[in-house]
This record gives sequence, C-alpha cells and structure tokens, in this order.
Amino acid sequence: MSTEKHTPIKSRVPRPKRAELLLPAGNLERLKTAILYGADAIYAGTPDMSLRTASEFSLEQLVEGVEFAHERGKRIYLTLNLFTHNKDIERLPEFLETIRKVQPDGIIVADPGVFQYLKDNAPELERHISTQANVVSWLTVDYWQKQGADLCVLAREASFTELSEIREKCPDIKLEAFVHGAMCMTYSGRCLLSNFMAERGANQGNCAHSCRWKYKLKVVNKDGSEGVVEIDEDNKGDFEYFLEEEFRPGVFYEIQEDDHGSYIMNSKDLCLMPHLDDYLRIGVDSLKIEGRSKSEYYVAVTTRAYRQAIDAWFESPEDWSPDKYLKELYTLQSRGYTLGFHEGRLTDLAHNYDRSDSIGGWQFAGVVREWDGDDLIFEIRNMLRAGDVVEFMPPGEIDCIRLRLYEFEDSKSGKTLEKVSAGQGQAIRISADVFHNEDKRRLKELLPPLTLARKETILSEERRLQLEMDIRAQDVERGLLTQEAFDAWKEGEEAASLKSVKGRAHTGKAPKLGLDGCCGLGCNGCLMFWNDPKYEKAREAMSRKKMGEKLEKTIAS
Repeated sequence: MSTEKHTPIKSRVPRPKRAELLLPAGNLERLKTAILYGADAIYAGTPDMSLRTASEFSLEQLVEGVEFAHERGKRIYLTLNLFTHNKDIERLPEFLETIRKVQPDGIIVADPGVFQYLKDNAPELERHISTQANVVSWLTVDYWQKQGADLCVLAREASFTELSEIREKCPDIKLEAFVHGAMCMTYSGRCLLSNFMAERGANQGNCAHSCRWKYKLKVVNKDGSEGVVEIDEDNKGDFEYFLEEEFRPGVFYEIQEDDHGSYIMNSKDLCLMPHLDDYLRIGVDSLKIEGRSKSEYYVAVTTRAYRQAIDAWFESPEDWSPDKYLKELYTLQSRGYTLGFHEGRLTDLAHNYDRSDSIGGWQFAGVVREWDGDDLIFEIRNMLRAGDVVEFMPPGEIDCIRLRLYEFEDSKSGKTLEKVSAGQGQAIRISADVFHNEDKRRLKELLPPLTLARKETILSEERRLQLEMDIRAQDVERGLLTQEAFDAWKEGEEAASLKSVKGRAHTGKAPKLGLDGCCGLGCNGCLMFWNDPKYEKAREAMSRKKMGEKLEKTIAS
C-alpha cells in the first residue's frame, strides 16, 4: 500500500469543553436536523465501509454535510468500523483518499489492522475505537491509548461502576458511552446469527436482525416415539412451556407462540436518561445516541431531549430531574426502555418476550420546509384531517407550540382541503396569523426551516396497556416501583385483556433467504453477492465503483 505523503487532514472545529452530544445521521437531511436540534457532533458514513449498509450518503452529500456542520461549529466523525476481509483491505487507500476529500474531525475504527493503517498513513487524524472492539475495562482502554487512540467508545456491557473506575484510571483519554438506542442481544454487536440464518454479515454492516424474528416452537418427546410435535392452531392451547435458567432456579420464563411470534432474544431499547446526571458528573466526554437508520423525527426528538437535559444539569445539577425529558422520549416509537447494563446485571425487565414491534402515541406530522413571507410552508409526512392538533417542536426549547388546524391550504394550488396526505412533497401553507398565542415577530426564529412537528395518535386499548406496561417496567428498574407492585398490576383487572389477546397479526415482513434475499446492489457483508457465481459480473462492476456507490441494478451473469 502506498505511503505517499499527502496534505494533512486538519480538524477545523474544537471539541466542546463539556460533554459532547453525539448523534447519528443516515442521510444529509437527518444530519442537518440533528445539528438544528443541538447535536455537538455527528457520526456518519458511506454504506460500503461502515456498519450501516442502509446509509443514504453519497460521497458528495457527505462532503456537503461536513461543510454544513463545520460552518456551524459542529464536528463530524466518519465510520470505518467494519471488520475487514481481504477484499476490503484493497479499498483502504481509496477510503483514505475519501477521508482527505471529506476532511472529518475523526474516524471510528474497530479492526486493529485498519487502526494501524490509519496510524501509518494519516497519523494526524483522530482515531476513535468503536464499540465493536468490545472495550469494557480500564486495561483495554489503557492499551488503546498506548497504541495512539484519541477516544474509546465503551461497549454497552460496561456497567456504570466499571465506567467510573475506567474514568479514574484513564484520565488522559476521551471516553464515549451509549445513552440511547437499540440494544443487540449478542456481545456489542459481535453477532453470528445473521451470518448463519440469512447470509448477511452483522459485523460488516448488513445485519438481518435475526434476534427479532418470529421463531417456530416445536416439541420432541424424550423417547422419540411420536417424532416432532408441532404446535399449531388445533393444539397450541394444550401446552404450556417455560424456560428455567441454570443460575436462577425456580424462576420460570414463559415461552409461548401465537401468530404474533415467539420472541426470546428481543431486547428493549436502551435509555439512560434517568441516570444521565451520573455520566455528566464523572466527566464522560461523549454521550452517544444510536440510530443511523432512524427517521428525522427520531433524530429530532432524541437530540432535543438530551440537549435540554444536559444543559439543564450544567445549569443547576442539584435541581435536575429526568422526568420531563423522559416523557419527551416516550413520544417515540420504541420497544420499551431499559437501563441495560447500567447496574451491572441485566434483568428480565430488559427484554420483550411477547412482541418485537414498537409502540408510541405520536406520529411524525411533518417538517417546516421554508417561510414564504409570513406563511409557513409545511411538508406533510403523515395524514392530517380537519381538527387535528399539530405540535411544533422548536429547536432549543422543550415545550411545544400547539396548533389545531380545521382546514388545509395546498401550498401550490391554493385549494382548501379537509385532509392532506404525505407523498411527493405534498405541503400546505400556514399563515403566521393563526398562531394566536405566539409573538409573530419571533415565530420565524422559533420555527426555522427543518423544524419538525408531530400529532398524537389514538392507541387501541391493547397497545395502550402495552405502553403502560413498558413504562411501569422502567419504573421498576429505576427503583420507583417494586417488582411486587408491578406483578400485582399485571395480574389485575386493568391488564387482564393483555393475557386474552391471541392470534395477533405479525406486522413484520418475512425475511428473504438465500439468493432471494440479495438485492444485487453490492452491500458489504452480503455473502450471496460476494460469493455466488450469479453475481460474478456484478462484482467486477462493483470493483470499478467509487467510494459510497452501490450498483444501480443487478448485473448478474
């Protein structure tokens, strides 16, 4: 590999003097949304060399995003956190040239070989150790510091006690911890399930999320006399099955199957807002939110909540409370929230055994595209009907601006409509005069372009109770509710309907296996594309593509 000297990569933006709020961005619009709502830094990448093949960034968009961030005093980190196979190593020089074009503030790395390559060929670049490297001890942090790492992202398995000791023993290296987002059932994402079940490399950015699939339950008689007994519609009510763990005798986990599935590996989502003050108090340098595949709404709500919470703690630590910020996070669709390994032990409250879908009482209503004089041009993202209340979420404030709309003026035709649907850039015109409780002179400042809005949705009684169960389970983890009281509520009359709900339709899409599961676009980690003879010509075409590009269509033999 070439060691030719090049112009050094120089970070133009200094780190914030206090804890950095780090947000994901899967495309340019989400990057801009995160910055608008208060992110200090963004992590992003092209789909071919990061752990997100769903990334929508082209190289040109990534350069634009970096310029956008730097102009506003924000930092950008590129992800190069895949585990390299030999074919990936051949592209490292090209990736380094990409870095020189993009001029990021740091690079996130997991593979020691990639780390050394960057150290040799771009020593001036900040090198961050990815969570994929499974750092959970001060000894490992010390090792990476001696190798020249600038920052270590700690694995989610590190408890707060361990994190505190790491901070004490390693004061001269920056530490980063996840505070919010999806959790992986395997060790910090080091997953073999996806490779085995769907031929998609979880550690190369192409995870099939096999842990959240619906699994068929079968029973085999000990003597084998009747072979396999399959649980079906006719006999599923005749059996009850429980899992007893070796280390917790007498504690039984019910394993049951209905049309909605049997979910035995399905973690809830991480949410450390209740203990955010602990992380700020010990001086964690970067607080990271997961979700490069999530929507602008997710990015806006999480950024807004954690930004306001962090600022409030620094303003008055003794008066700080997580409750209003936690309430904001429950406007998101989630699998329920858990403290994960914060206390060192993961309880059964951290998992969902009966569903994998997300629940939330709010929908992404739309986004402010621009101001046309004193009229707000509002792009629709979910259907609005006459009488709906829209909550605008001002950047920099935790309180929303509520507006009930009785009719809608099409932004292009001027026609008055009783309902509007999303799609094809559909937008409505809203006069500043209808915001009766707001100072019209400040309204444009409060609701700049890219401001998001939401609307409340009506939940069925079943889903309302499921959401209530999620909230109560989190209260148990927080010590606000006893396990006994929680169990009593689940056995009570209010929650009784949850037990009687059977035969729910599965909302997820069936996973495509084998060659049917390959889109032929050249995703990293796709075993079908990179190994099957069908895609030999496509692989040749892919080798000629520049960084960040996939094939436009299958070029199969």
